[in-house]
Formats: sequence, C-alpha cells, structure tokens
Amino acid sequence: MVTETTQQSTTDSLDSVVIRFAGDSGDGIQLVGNKFAESTALFGDDLSTFPDYPAEIRAPIGTTYGVSAYQINFGPSEILTAGDEPDVLVALNPAALKVNQEQLREGGTLLIDTGAFTEKNIKKAGYENHPLSDKALDSVNLIELDITKLTMDAVSEVGLSKKEGLRCKNVWTLGLILWMFGRSRKSVADWIETKFAKKPEIVEANLRALNAGHAYGETTELGAGLKQYTLDKSEPETGLYRTITGSEAAAWGLYAGAELSNLELFLGSYPITPASNILHQLATMTDYGIVNFQAEDEIAAICSAIGAAYAGNLGVTTSSGPGVALKTEAIGLAVSAELPLVIVNVQRGGPSTGLPTKAEQSDLHQAVFGRNGDTPLPVVSASTPADCFDVAIEASRLATKYMTPVIMLMDGTLGNSSEPWKIPDFDSYEPFPVTHRKEPEGYHPFLRDPETLARNWAVPGTPGLEHRIGGLEKDYDSGNISYDAANHQRMTDARHDKVNGIRKDIPKQDVCLGAEKGKLAVVGWGSTYGAIHKGVEQLRQKGLDVSHIHLRHIWPLPENLEDLLKGYDKVIVPELNAGQLTTLLRAQYLLPVEGVNKVTGQPFKVSEIVEAAHQALEN
Repeated sequence: MVTETTQQSTTDSLDSVVIRFAGDSGDGIQLVGNKFAESTALFGDDLSTFPDYPAEIRAPIGTTYGVSAYQINFGPSEILTAGDEPDVLVALNPAALKVNQEQLREGGTLLIDTGAFTEKNIKKAGYENHPLSDKALDSVNLIELDITKLTMDAVSEVGLSKKEGLRCKNVWTLGLILWMFGRSRKSVADWIETKFAKKPEIVEANLRALNAGHAYGETTELGAGLKQYTLDKSEPETGLYRTITGSEAAAWGLYAGAELSNLELFLGSYPITPASNILHQLATMTDYGIVNFQAEDEIAAICSAIGAAYAGNLGVTTSSGPGVALKTEAIGLAVSAELPLVIVNVQRGGPSTGLPTKAEQSDLHQAVFGRNGDTPLPVVSASTPADCFDVAIEASRLATKYMTPVIMLMDGTLGNSSEPWKIPDFDSYEPFPVTHRKEPEGYHPFLRDPETLARNWAVPGTPGLEHRIGGLEKDYDSGNISYDAANHQRMTDARHDKVNGIRKDIPKQDVCLGAEKGKLAVVGWGSTYGAIHKGVEQLRQKGLDVSHIHLRHIWPLPENLEDLLKGYDKVIVPELNAGQLTTLLRAQYLLPVEGVNKVTGQPFKVSEIVEAAHQALEN
C-alpha cells in the first residue's frame, strides 16, 4: 500500500534536471532508471533517456568494467537529449563513482551509498585512497547515506536472506529520488505487485524499501543535505502518450508497414547486441499474425527473410554491424533477385565485435557501399526513438514499391533510449497496398514498371506464373540466366536507375532550424539530432547565423540537397564515426564539407556541437 504525502520543505526550482544513476550491473540500475522515467512521463514531463550498459555479461562485482548507468533528462519544456552533465549523480559503489565522477557538474548533488564503500570495494575500483576524501568532491553537494543498512533495516522483518534483502537497495534509492523530485510511487508500486505477484514476500520487501526511501526524504533533517526540487508543470498537447524506446518503435513501425502494404510480416533474425530488442518486441506480437524465426546464425536469418519475400511477404531481418557483415552476400542476392526486404542495422562501436553496448554511426559506408559488385539499394536513417516508427514505415514503403532491399540505420542510443510518444492516428497514414501479379499472359519475372522500374512480383505457386530467380545475372527481356556482356550492362544500369529514381519519390530536404542560406549549416543524421538541434538553438538565441539540416534519406540523397548546401558559407557534419557522411557529401557534391567526429562510444554533448560551430564560424 502506498500513500502519497505532501510536505512543506525548502526546495530548488529548476527548468530541467539531469539525473545519472550508476552502480554495479547487478544493482538494478536500469530498472531504477526505467521506473523513474515511467513516473516522470506519467507526471507529464518531456524526457530523454540514455541507458549506458557495460559490455561484459557479468564483470567481477565492484570493478569499473561492470558499472551500469542510466541517465535521464526531464522537464516541462522540449527535451531532445539525455543531457550534458548530471545535476544529480547517484553512485551505489566506488567503481560507479570512479567511472562517472567527472561527468557531474560543478555544484551538482552526489548521492553515495557509504555501506558499499568498504576497503575491499575501494581497492577493486582502483582507488589508492578513500575516494570520499578527494578534494575534488568539495565542489559538489555530497550526500553520504548508508543505503545498504537503511535498506536492510526496512526489509528485516520480511524474513529474506541478506542477499535477497540487498537486492531491494535500488528500490530504496528510487523511493528517495522520487521524493526529491515530487514524483509518485504508485506506478512503481503497481509494477512491483504485478511483477512479483507469485512471491508475496518479495512484493512486501520491495514495497517496504520503496516507502522507506521516500519516508527518509520526508522525515530526515535538512542538515543531512537532502532537499526537494520542483519543476514547472508541463502542458503537453492533448492525446494518448506512452514512453517508447527506439527498438519498440521500430518493431511497431515494421508491423505498421506490413499493414499499410497489405502484406504479412516475417522476421528472420539472430540475436545480437543492441538489435535483439526488436526481435524481443516482435516476438510478443504473434497475435497480430507476425511470423518470427530466430535462426541459428546471421546468414540463415537473412536467407529465411529473403525466402519469405520471394513467397509474397514483407521480409525483415535485424542485426548490428558485425551481423550485417555476415549477411552481405545474401543482401547482394536480394538486390540481384530484386525482392522487398527491410534490413535494420542497430549500429554499435566497431570494428569487428568492437564495443557491443556502445553507440557509433560507423556503418554508413557499409550500408551504402558495403557489397561486392554494383549493388545499389536505398538507405534510410531514424533520428529519435519515436522517429524509428515512421522510418520503419518508410523503409517498408520503398522496399515494396521499388522491389528492393532497404537498409534502415539506427544505433544503440536510439534503440535503448526512450522518450514520450504521442500515439498517432493510424488512419492518417496513407496505405501503399501491394498487388501481386496474377495474370500469366506475357509474364516473365523481370518485367518492369515503366515509372518505378520495379519488377513485377508473383507469388510462387500462382498458376501460369512459375518462375525462378537467383544471384546469377538475368536476361532483361526474359528473366533467364544470361552471361551476355551488353545485357549485364543493361541490367546494372537498370538497378542503378531504379534506386536513383527514388529521389523523385522522397521529400525535398528541409531545414530543421534556421534559414535556407547563411554562414553555417550543421548537417547531421541519426541519433545526433537532439544534440545538434539544441546546440543550434542555443547559437541562434545568441544571434549567430547557424542552421540545422538533418538527413533521413541517406541514399539516394534528396535531389535538392546539393543546392541547399551550396547556400551556406560553411558546412560541418558532426557524426559518431571518423567522417563517413562527410566523405559521401564531398564525393557527391565536391563541396568543402568539414567533419566533426567522435568515436568514444558516447553521444555528442550539446556543448560539443556549440564549440564546433564557434570554431567553424571563427575560421
């Protein structure tokens, strides 16, 4: 039972707040972050989150390798990033402090669990001296609480073992943070009662911990350093909202694309971080007629999706960079066979297995060029978690209309991060129904639509439409295997012309913020959207002539993009790689585009965009 109380206390009023929770990967940090985000969304605030996972499945407890973090930026105004510097850092062990201490802003609040700062844990974290005696902490508001003991005191009467009791430490901490920011415990309590319904002692222990953390904030003396923070109440646009991650949005968008095209959805996938969550989400949607196949490897996964497309379905496969590399030959088969296939690449740090739980945008060249031979295909990119829904629909539309595989680029930041999403009116989306060929007269499999150059699509088994397709070159006029030199030239040109023709079917590139001509354009793609937009917004508020352009269609590029970019004195491209879009734009338009590159596994900060723009303007 949770009873909300109100208390008059000294408070700080803020426009927005950034909180970073950090602890060992076994401390339930992601749960704390998710539940705080849920409570914040129900409160009505806008928010953006950044789950920061360790790469090791189970690193040694107490080491820096096993630190898990979750950052959330929230407030009543538009929030587009998870924030540059935390206002509040919660560090549940010494390793969490060591990894995250430098990120806390000067004057921010540091809440630590002194019960975890044992000599053994301090040594494991790599400290030579006790970290709480560090003079660097003099510049922050340090709150030292023995959360370990306070949690055990709260659950002592339930009868749990010490190990089970300590698992409630994250919930005690969540209760305190909910009090600090005036958030309701009800959604968390409801979740606990549902999640552990078959284990009443676990329900009771977690509810006790949640309430005890909240009560500690209510009753402790203000001299302990605790205080409440208030934010203005937001007034979101009327509608039905929910928090959504990019992976969830992509899964629903793929299903929506299948509905709008009047096709069955088939997913052939193999688990890989950070793309697995799309597979997980679609696996819960079998009641909607979705067929999910978890293959034994990446090659089998994409080949099953190609087979489903050949059979008349919308074929989908999901992976990350290393998995897409394994799928490369099969992608070439889909290009040669000209079958509709959506390939979702949730990018992570590379090369090879690289940084499995960290984000990069380093697969752009792989998406546009990364196949043997001349194998053109469209590439689209999502820019926010919610945008993954619409981009998945767009990928499905292009794949079915032009009979081609399409690569949809996301990254780990988009896939795992969440934001409020106003659930759209699905009736407002224009259908793009597919009509399979049924008329046998004059048929061969590579007859082309004169406008789109898409070949006709016949379902195997349709009387009179028996056919074969494959990876060998086809005769343009019959679909039969051909080694004729002139025919290969003609087929290669046709495949290129088909993809290039998509330029006429995508929106002209717009300017997200600013003028269509000026001194500086900051061009981005993918998850850099929020940092670039906020950075340009700050610069324009200072009177600087800066604009933001963000690409959704990576290949082919929008037909007006060249003229648009030529309207600026200088163009910079911030991206989480060594300069891949920069290289592409230079090659296509012969413009002196300058790259702003970051490959740390962490997203851009707004301050980094602002600094890069200042340097570009000064130079």
